[in-house]
Amino acid sequence: MGQSQARKSLKNMNKIRVFPSSKFFQPTDEEPIRSVASESDDAVVVAWYIKQGQKIPAHIHPNGQDTWTILSGKGEYYTDKSGSTQSIVAGDVVIAYAGSVHGVFNNGDEPLVFISVVSPASAGYQLITLEDVS
Repeated sequence: MGQSQARKSLKNMNKIRVFPSSKFFQPTDEEPIRSVASESDDAVVVAWYIKQGQKIPAHIHPNGQDTWTILSGKGEYYTDKSGSTQSIVAGDVVIAYAGSVHGVFNNGDEPLVFISVVSPASAGYQLITLEDVS
């Protein structure tokens, strides 16, 4: 390991590395809240608490990946611009690669709770209008 890498490694060892996720979940009757647990150039870690009937609108990250780890609940995960969905449940790891449409609607009886990791932090964000294919 070179000196530069060693300095970066030492610097990172002094950063907070364990985050109690329960401190970040913010239930709301309005639009779900994006609660940032950690942010660096490498990634943004977000805690989500989606009540029954709430949704995260379809969107993309043009320059990065969004990985969700579902902790509890279930939902319908948007997979494309036509509004197609796939069921997701507690225990799933869900990956939206760069430019992939994604979002979720909580159609369950309990909150949908998950951690999202967007990488890199500069992945960008763009809302997507779902096509009416009826």
